[in-house]
Amino acid sequence: MSDVGRGRLRVYLGAAPGVGKTYAMLGEAHRRRDRGTDLVVAFVECHGRQKTEDLLDGLEIVPRRHAAYRGATFPEMDLEKVLARRPQVALVDELAHTNVPGSRHAKRWQDVEEILDAGIDVIATVNVQHLESLNDVVEEITGVRQQETIPDEVVRRADQIELVDQTPQALRRRMAHGNIYPPEKIDAALSNYFREGNLTALRELALLWVADRVDEGLARYRDEHGITKTWEARERVVVALTGGAEGETLIRRAARIAHRTPDAQPRGTQLMAVHVARADGLSGADPEVLNKQRTLVESLGGTYHQVIGDDVPRALLGFARGVNATQIVLGSSRRSAFQQIFGPGVGQTVARESGDIDVHIVTHEEVGKGRGLIPASADVLGRRRRVAGWVTAVAGPLALAAALYPFDGGLGLTTDLLLFLVVTVAVGLIGGVWQSVVSAVLGSALLNYFFTPPVHTWTIAESENAFALVVFVAVGVAVALVVHRAALRSAQAARARAEASTLSLLATGFVGGGQSLLTLLERIRETFGLTTVALLERDADGTDKNGWHVLESVGGTPCAGPDDADTTVSVTDALTLALRGQTLPADDRRVLAAFASQAAAVVERRRLAHQAMQAKALAEGNRIRTALLAAVSHDLRTPLASIKASVSALRSEDLALDEEDESELLAGIEESADRLDGLVGNLLDMSRLQTGAVRPQPRPFGVDEIIPSALLAVPPDAVRVEAPPDLPPVLGDPGLLERALANVVENAVRHSPSGGPAVLVSASAHSGRVELRVADRGPGVPDDAKERIFEPFQRLGDAPTRGGGSRTGVGLGLAVARGFTEAMDGTLRAEDTPGGGLTMVFSLPGRVAVAEDVKETTGG
Repeated sequence: MSDVGRGRLRVYLGAAPGVGKTYAMLGEAHRRRDRGTDLVVAFVECHGRQKTEDLLDGLEIVPRRHAAYRGATFPEMDLEKVLARRPQVALVDELAHTNVPGSRHAKRWQDVEEILDAGIDVIATVNVQHLESLNDVVEEITGVRQQETIPDEVVRRADQIELVDQTPQALRRRMAHGNIYPPEKIDAALSNYFREGNLTALRELALLWVADRVDEGLARYRDEHGITKTWEARERVVVALTGGAEGETLIRRAARIAHRTPDAQPRGTQLMAVHVARADGLSGADPEVLNKQRTLVESLGGTYHQVIGDDVPRALLGFARGVNATQIVLGSSRRSAFQQIFGPGVGQTVARESGDIDVHIVTHEEVGKGRGLIPASADVLGRRRRVAGWVTAVAGPLALAAALYPFDGGLGLTTDLLLFLVVTVAVGLIGGVWQSVVSAVLGSALLNYFFTPPVHTWTIAESENAFALVVFVAVGVAVALVVHRAALRSAQAARARAEASTLSLLATGFVGGGQSLLTLLERIRETFGLTTVALLERDADGTDKNGWHVLESVGGTPCAGPDDADTTVSVTDALTLALRGQTLPADDRRVLAAFASQAAAVVERRRLAHQAMQAKALAEGNRIRTALLAAVSHDLRTPLASIKASVSALRSEDLALDEEDESELLAGIEESADRLDGLVGNLLDMSRLQTGAVRPQPRPFGVDEIIPSALLAVPPDAVRVEAPPDLPPVLGDPGLLERALANVVENAVRHSPSGGPAVLVSASAHSGRVELRVADRGPGVPDDAKERIFEPFQRLGDAPTRGGGSRTGVGLGLAVARGFTEAMDGTLRAEDTPGGGLTMVFSLPGRVAVAEDVKETTGG
């Protein structure tokens, strides 16, 4: 298939189930079919929505394959048939779906990648809550963790992303009218997942994510087409910082300007602060001051950037145009009136050359207080000064000769030599050493011809005059060399200062460990004006054909290997920085080496953090083993002692036991044996959880299958069950759920008062999940202890049991219950029972497809 181009991907992105992603996709399919496009439905899930099903009429549907797994059959997209059919366009719903184990690919988006590689265009759908980067945010907002996620990059690479949007009020109306869920599920959905606050937050997430994608696309388009003119698609304010005391004033002023813009969002993309570290030493910025200003910018929701540039106005405008800024905020010049005689300052230059970028010049207390003399630079003099030096080297001696000629040698040769020497030194200051040499040679020739007897000839009559001319040339060249070397040393010192400023900022930003690897790479890209920066890691397994894989990258398409980069820097034996955009000189590589060392430190911190987590787990295991020994020494001995005493009494020939006494002793033995069985079972279960040996065997099943068996160990009159018959199936391990529910019910019965059913076990379904609630009327648990009761070996209260006896157990029942529940991708939490008591809430995925996520998160 190497001669077949890759297909194009179009994604319909929704903020929540029911916004109409699948409906919009099918509408697009009909429009394309009507235009003659060869199109098939590879996989579309209608969720029982009639209007969506109606749109399938007239479209060719590829038959689904049915995969068997653990005694059940599940419909999946038939990738082989789609590839064999080879349409122009394929419709694929639910891009984040997890395939049945044993399928060709683990995820449906991987199936889509293969379809695209075959040259087939794909139109797909996905909800914003499935994006990997938003997983934790969605869980915090909705309380539901998405088990199925898709890497953001897969969606970002799409050729088109279309947001299918509805207001929360409109979506709730659709729900209330029965257009999304059946009537029996509407009330639960509206009061849980589809709350207006949830929908508003999810909608904002979707809008912001798509806005970032649009920004990336706009930046890429402008870069590909060489567009530098500002497009005011969005207000962006850049504030220029010199590291002076006026910086805080400028930052706050720029923040007010940014927040007054109509589209300002409180997420740091509107306000950008930039400091240009000049190679000619004009910045002289205090790193500590810059660090404080960076902190202030970030606290106001902005971002801080630093670039190196010889020409401050050009570097500042280049950065502003690179980020498509619409406004620049500058401080009034700190230069004194005397210094302003020598030329316009940065502010005036930026305002003159900004083009369509608005420039704000802000006054401050440091105006006119001066900023030191401008040091000279070397070849750094720039093209203009070099040209000026050549012009002066030729025109200066000629002009001086013309000025002295009317005096007809009246000033004397010594005076003439000194005047020409002044011109030579001036040329050296302006243009450098070679221009000064030319000026000295030309001046010597003019002195010889016009002012050294005999005049108007190239002959020198007196030897001292010849010697004087030779000394003149030598002095001129020597002075030029000294001036050039001084300028070179000044430039080197200035560059060292700029490098030190950059390294200081690097140290303050990253040594504390608060910055991410991506932030570090972005800092490298901005500092050196690169297009792409990637950190490559050597493939130790040799599975990658290039021997390297990208660990992290910023900018455009990352380098696949060191050979693809313009510049490479070895970080460690296994890590390499690959830079694309320009070949960096040796001087820049010194600073880049510091960045590389910091990248190695960040990667090492990641490794150490992982090891610390493992060490913490080992320490927790040791703590549990210690507590286990303490528990075994007491809680297991008690029932053993009771059994031994009862057996000894039964076997004793000295005791005359009647039938009632024997029955009581046997009952005590049985009760103690049951207690031992429960204790040992919980200990073994906890051990399995701690060692990661619990391996759920998920399958769809009804909760009514396991509730009766979970209640066998408690008195029949102690529990009341309310479970509707039409509950959807749960995806999980029935054995683990039965054990978890039994532990929770036994705990609830133990804490409930006697006399009538004091524990209620109820089941309900909403938001695509099934909830089991175990409510008791006991003393309850304080809020600060609701999480602590799930820790191993926790026994709060040690209150009398329902039967009047003392509490038993090692405090593992609830810990085991939560461990088993979370192993099945569920949750177990504690709530107060209205009117008094404690309610344990199991929340489990309610879907019949293996490893499927919450049902409502995949709706069209």
